[in-house]
Amino acid sequence: MRVGVPKEIKTLEFRVGVTPGVAQRLIREGHEVFIESGAGAGIGLADEAFADVGAQILPTADDVFEAADMIVKVKEPQAVEIARLKPRHILFTYLHLAADLPQARGLMESGCTAIAYETISDRWGRLPLLAPMSQVAGRMAVDVGAYHLLKPAGGRGLLLGGAPGVLPARVLILGGGVAGKHAAEMAVGHGADVTLYDISAARLEQLDDQFGGRLKTCYSTHDLVAEALPTADLVIGCVLIPGAAAPKLVTRADLKTMRKGSVLVDVAIDQGGCFETSHPTTHADPTFVVEDVIHYCVANMPGAAPLTSTYALSAATAPYISALAGKGVEAALAADPGFAEGLNVKGGRVVHPAAAHDLGLD
Repeated sequence: MRVGVPKEIKTLEFRVGVTPGVAQRLIREGHEVFIESGAGAGIGLADEAFADVGAQILPTADDVFEAADMIVKVKEPQAVEIARLKPRHILFTYLHLAADLPQARGLMESGCTAIAYETISDRWGRLPLLAPMSQVAGRMAVDVGAYHLLKPAGGRGLLLGGAPGVLPARVLILGGGVAGKHAAEMAVGHGADVTLYDISAARLEQLDDQFGGRLKTCYSTHDLVAEALPTADLVIGCVLIPGAAAPKLVTRADLKTMRKGSVLVDVAIDQGGCFETSHPTTHADPTFVVEDVIHYCVANMPGAAPLTSTYALSAATAPYISALAGKGVEAALAADPGFAEGLNVKGGRVVHPAAAHDLGLD
């Protein structure tokens, strides 16, 4: 198969869809790989790094889309990229369709087959291609939250871990999945007072055992979260319903009870966000303020650590790219029911049930 990797064009997005090592693996398996010139420059990978393993370097994204049968990316396609897609194309990337009707309509009109990293599952029901970026985002959420709590960033002027004789900041984490767990590890490591909320009693028990009492856990209801907000300094939203829009766990009315200069970090913003007042931002302008509460809602958080993120993601996606290239879409998805759950758009329709439901489509 002919595999194309264009340069990412989302604002301040420096990740690349494959590493030279993954390109080399595909070439050894008998496939052709086309890389847009400069695709890896953001993480220090010159065109030569790809050319040296046998990839073909093409000057423009138009050339890559024209040459390739499968397009491998990181972030959801932008409008100009959707316009390049044809019915023959397989698009393999993060999509997050449930909160993005314009993208969904564009992909439907293109006729392409679009497979989303974030809805692929494994035999244990986990999300193996979402996990690496959830780990990065969860860890980053604590770092960016801690920074924006500082006075020069507009926050309350708190050090996350406090100081001898001074209480630490109070952190609430909504959701105990991969991102939530990693956020908890970082926040507890900083010495903060951390409470994690989840609707799974089994997950809360698991986390309680794992953290050995260093993490407080609480069953998540709106009343219990709202009760904690007036004394919270940093709230990190990490809830996830695979393929669907994130539920709104904190309302605008709730913000009125929070202290001026407290911080919300919405890790779920790719799926529409879990705070009612959230809207997507970029690394160029990451925050906004509502009711005196700072909102950090960057839709590609791991893009700020593109070197770490690219290699973590490529290690997870490589076997799936090989399967698609080697077997074709139908056989690859038929051989793995979890892989088949990644199919979001085919034949001009959104075929993932959760995404179609939240988009109001059949």
